[in-house]
Amino acid sequence: MRWLPAFVSALCATGTLAAKKSTEQRFTEFHTKSLASSPVKLLDASYRELTSAPRDYTAAILLTALDARFGCQLCREFQPEWDLLSKSWVKGDKSGDSRLILATLDFSDGRDIFMSLGLQTAPVLFLFPPTIGPHAAASPEPIRYDFVNGPQSAEQVHAWLSRHLPDRPHPPVKRPINWIKWIFTTTMLAGSLTAAVVAWPYVLPIIQNRNVWAAISLISILLFTSGHMFNRIRGVPYVSGDGRGGITYFASGFQNQFGMETQIVAAMYGVLSFAAIALTVKVPRIADAKAQGVAVLAWGGAMFLMYSFLLSIFRVKNGGYPFSLPPFM
Repeated sequence: MRWLPAFVSALCATGTLAAKKSTEQRFTEFHTKSLASSPVKLLDASYRELTSAPRDYTAAILLTALDARFGCQLCREFQPEWDLLSKSWVKGDKSGDSRLILATLDFSDGRDIFMSLGLQTAPVLFLFPPTIGPHAAASPEPIRYDFVNGPQSAEQVHAWLSRHLPDRPHPPVKRPINWIKWIFTTTMLAGSLTAAVVAWPYVLPIIQNRNVWAAISLISILLFTSGHMFNRIRGVPYVSGDGRGGITYFASGFQNQFGMETQIVAAMYGVLSFAAIALTVKVPRIADAKAQGVAVLAWGGAMFLMYSFLLSIFRVKNGGYPFSLPPFM
């Protein structure tokens, strides 16, 4: 057991040397570590050394619990952002002009610190302001970052640090290039362009077809004139009960309508449109006089019936509507 007194003496000597370190020596030591690996990984002793007063530098320390057995999902989600922020800051401030040390203390390495601070949750981000020097704060107490809104981005924490470090350099966050995203985007654009070039000879005739544009225009007009937009905005019911166990398809009054009513009216307008188009465009081109006469009677009859039905719907919506046509009187 002769080694015990020597070991105790060595510990005391080490503690004395640490205590005699000036604030500049401590900053230089931790800044050198951050240049090699950022953020600086702390233990109980190095945490106490970094945060000990007096200090003329600022220390931002993340207390976290990354081990899977602790089940801290927020810790694992925020750690990559914290690493990115630390590396970006150190890379942009290699000379240490900002006088900021960014460090991490994991629960596995600093149980005593967690216990002494009474922390029950993680992660916790503390900012220890300088106690001496030109940037000394009025209070030496650390400032705590709020994680109530879930995982924070490196840019959000950077903005918070910048607010508390006035008149100092604030190196920006530089995210690495996402090569997978660039390759995927380039491949998709190239594939889309190739498909467009190959399909263009087949698509162009469709685009230039007057019948296609006429159909699109007709469908759009029917949607808007039948009240489809009204239904989408007001959220009207599809049908309603008539109070006698039946179903009502048409709402009373011209300021109300049902979804089914819109579809029925759109179908009627469609039949009327096709009848008018057929009578003005298709029927005159029929060479056979008898067939042409039959077509006129058929399309004219369809138009007459649809108008009769449409007028009867107007009377359902407003009992005072005076006009009607047979057979829907």
